[in-house]
Amino acid sequence: MAQVSVAGLGNMGKGMVRRLLAKGHGVTVWNRSPAAVGELVALGAERAGSVADLFAAGPVLSMLADDTAVTAVFEESVLTEAGPNAVHVSMSTISVAAGRAMAERHKAAGVGYLAVPVLGRPAVAEAGQLNLLAAGDSALIDLLEPVFSAVGRRTWRVGEQPWQANVVKITMNLLIIHALEAMAEGFTLAERHGVDAHDLHELITGTLLPGPVYQGYGKEMSDRAYLPAGFRTALGNKDLGLAEAAADSVGLELPAMPALRQMFQTAINLGMADHDWASIAEVLRKG
Repeated sequence: MAQVSVAGLGNMGKGMVRRLLAKGHGVTVWNRSPAAVGELVALGAERAGSVADLFAAGPVLSMLADDTAVTAVFEESVLTEAGPNAVHVSMSTISVAAGRAMAERHKAAGVGYLAVPVLGRPAVAEAGQLNLLAAGDSALIDLLEPVFSAVGRRTWRVGEQPWQANVVKITMNLLIIHALEAMAEGFTLAERHGVDAHDLHELITGTLLPGPVYQGYGKEMSDRAYLPAGFRTALGNKDLGLAEAAADSVGLELPAMPALRQMFQTAINLGMADHDWASIAEVLRKG
C-alpha cells in the first residue's frame, strides 16, 4: 500500500482521505484550519504540522478552494525546501493562468507536478468513483495510479502539460452549467403551460438525456430541493469566471456567457449563493 499526503480537508478532501484509509493506504493530513484534522486522525490518519511535513511523508495530493489558496500553500519557499524527490498533485479547480504558473513554479523548484482535478461530489470520492482528469508527465501518472485508482473509477489522461487538465475541468463544468440553464428554461416553460415537473423529469431522463447531470440536478429542480448543496451556486459563478478567462486568453468569445453570468449573479442576489447550483432554475420561476 502507498503512503500519501493530503492538503485541504474540505468535504471533498475528507471524502478522499476516508477512501484512502479504507483501502489501506497510509495518509498524512494537513489543513490550513486545523479543526478538520482531528476526525481523520481518529480514523487512522497521521497529523502533519506543516506542508513540509506532508512532502516528507509522501506524494502530496491537494484539494484546495481556489487560485489564491493553491498559490499561497505551495509558495516558492515551500517547494524549494521539499527536496528533489517531492511530488505534488493538484486536484483543485483553478484557472488556466494559475495552472500554468504552478507548473512553472514546481519546475523551477525541481518538484514533480501533476494536475488531476476530479469530477464528482464528496460522496462519490468516499465511494472511490471519481473521474480523474490527469495531465502531466505520463511516468508520474503511472507511478501514482495505485493511489488514483483508490479514489477514482477511471483516470482520464488529457494532456502532457499539467494546465491542460485545468482546461478540461473548466470545460466540463461549463457543460454542466449549460445543462443547468437548459433545464431551468425547459422546466419553467413546461410548468407555465401546466406540465408537472416530475413527469417532465422522468421523460427527459428516460428518453433524450439520461445520465447523472440531468438525473441528479433535474430531480433537484423538479423537487425544488437545493439544500444541502452538493455544489454551491457561488462556486458555479466562480467557475464561469474561470471559463470566461480561459476563453479570453485565446481570443475566444463564448456567446452565451453574458446570459449565464447574469443568471448566476441573479440567483446569488436572491439569496441562493449557498444553495446547490441547480437553484438557478428559481430565477426564471420567480421571474
